[in-house]
Amino acid sequence: MNRLRSELSRATARVTDTALGPYQTAVIRIGFSLTWLLFLLREFPHRHELYGPDGPWSWGLAEQLVATNDAFTVLLWSDSRGWFEAVYALAVLWSLLLLLGWRTRTMSVLFMVGVLTLQNRSVFMGDGGDNVLHLMSVYLVFTRCGRVWSLDARRERRAAAARARGERPHDRVGPALWGALGLLLALATLAGRMDGDRFVPALLWTVWLAQALWWLAGRRAGTRQPRILLDVVTNIVHNGALLVIMAEACLIYATAGWYKVQGTRWQDGTAVYYPLHLEYFSPWPALADLLSASGTMVMLVTYATVAVQVAFPFTLFNRRVKNALLAFMILEHAVIAVVLGLPFFSLAMIAADAVFLPTAFLRRLGGLVARAGGRLRPRGGGAFVPDQRRPGGRRADEDPVEAVPAPGGGHGSHT
Repeated sequence: MNRLRSELSRATARVTDTALGPYQTAVIRIGFSLTWLLFLLREFPHRHELYGPDGPWSWGLAEQLVATNDAFTVLLWSDSRGWFEAVYALAVLWSLLLLLGWRTRTMSVLFMVGVLTLQNRSVFMGDGGDNVLHLMSVYLVFTRCGRVWSLDARRERRAAAARARGERPHDRVGPALWGALGLLLALATLAGRMDGDRFVPALLWTVWLAQALWWLAGRRAGTRQPRILLDVVTNIVHNGALLVIMAEACLIYATAGWYKVQGTRWQDGTAVYYPLHLEYFSPWPALADLLSASGTMVMLVTYATVAVQVAFPFTLFNRRVKNALLAFMILEHAVIAVVLGLPFFSLAMIAADAVFLPTAFLRRLGGLVARAGGRLRPRGGGAFVPDQRRPGGRRADEDPVEAVPAPGGGHGSHT
């Protein structure tokens, strides 16, 4: 009993004291913002047909649908072409800034607004990856996704260095941005633009007020206790959101795998053959013919796909098996992107898979990217994260799954 109590105490301390998985949350931030940014840029010439005034799903039809499902989209605030162009341009800008990690707390919220606005305007546009992006854009709001590999991390390191020299750094951009967005939010609320959907306006106001509390606790409090309390709450929310992201990815694969098991084409091993020969999904017909030429290969890929998707959620606490299946799924999505012409679906799924990538691999990958780019990140390594080491020299903030002890008193292995 004492051992169990000790393990629970240690797990609680890790969940409350540290934002787990900083590299994993950074890579999914980069992955999803990059996916949405590339999609918006590729479809820029066709934006009016997809989400704008020239689309088959007209402004009036979208207004009728939103009136029934209370979805959130600012594109229905006005039917003018100028308003659409401004919203589309802002969605591109917010995606870019979130990718770079500039003011990630604010940009994650604006990124969500951009995703929901465009997708809810034309609900029939997408290839499956849009559903993943839709959900993950909401979950990202609750994470501390700018702890590493971001401009926020560089600014925090510089502020820490200034405090070490006895200086008191001042942030003028943050309060100004907070004030401007608060004014816009208040005007939209008073104008009745937030009367439909209830969740998104409540979330926007909650985040705005939380930012105010964070600033006041750091600037006006006589002691550090309020800021420590807010930091603990933020860590708990972050770790809970990270757990939800992991559960969502597992749910996607589990439901896809079990639905495939029930299909006769998946049972007889021929399911992979058919999408390779659909004209809509055949950007490279010769390559599709080559891959489907061997019946044995088609059968093996069909059965392997089902087996991996069904088995993946059960392998999370076995490092080697989990990493092997994860590599297979990422490779499979890369093949789907090329062979079936679904690059954004594949990018969204790879970004979701990235939450399970080993921390050591991500750090090595970041080092390779930094060396290849010359200076993609500031000198001094990762972000300003407390170096809380466990026995064996491992950091307490690296592994999101290891925050909870595994049955039997040991720790589940995530990386």
